[in-house]
Amino acid sequence: MVHELENDNLREIIEKEDTVIVQYLTGGYDQMKPQFSQLAAEYQEAAFIIVDAEKCPKAIQLANIYQLPTFAAFKRGNFVNQVHTNKLDLLKDLVNEITIN
Repeated sequence: MVHELENDNLREIIEKEDTVIVQYLTGGYDQMKPQFSQLAAEYQEAAFIIVDAEKCPKAIQLANIYQLPTFAAFKRGNFVNQVHTNKLDLLKDLVNEITIN
């Protein structure tokens, strides 16, 4: 299941959940949202979070986001990796990297 961050509290979520995949986007850009939701259904062991970067400045600092859209992975409260993409294969690689390890 995908959760959209409503408060700028991503730090609390990544400290609570073991594995977190974050989709950072801005405004109405949600081209990858359906694929992100599909992956969330396939990888239920991870928390999938959507962050509107304009509304959550603290959240973008956690992964040093400089381009949007970007996907970031966190494991046991720590940032692991990120990918700036609109390609499903690259997003899957990130998800596999964080869920396998």
